Amino acid sequence: MPVEYNRNDSQGVSIIALKGRLDSANAGELEKGLGDLFTQPGQKAVVDMEKLDYISSAGLRVVLMLAKRARQTGGRLLLSCLAPSVREVFEISGFLKIVEVASTTEAAVTALA
Repeated sequence: MPVEYNRNDSQGVSIIALKGRLDSANAGELEKGLGDLFTQPGQKAVVDMEKLDYISSAGLRVVLMLAKRARQTGGRLLLSCLAPSVREVFEISGFLKIVEVASTTEAAVTALA
């Protein structure tokens, strides 16, 4: 099952809402779909994970690549609404030390705007 994503902008911030499972079968497709994020200096984005049921190491790699691109271009990436099972994967992998997380998408947008 492919991960579904919806992208829109609010207050100059790109919001990407993920839904489903993000794993090795679809991580490359998502990375390609978000390839234009952080191509310009200072871009800001929030990845809303409220409806993401599962993330694998391949999915974590996509998040890491986005975070690296954001840093390289002076942009900023925040994750929001991590479900407990997804948050656990981020905690175990140490990714919560690498990426910023907000409890709600609105809080993340406000922090970036």
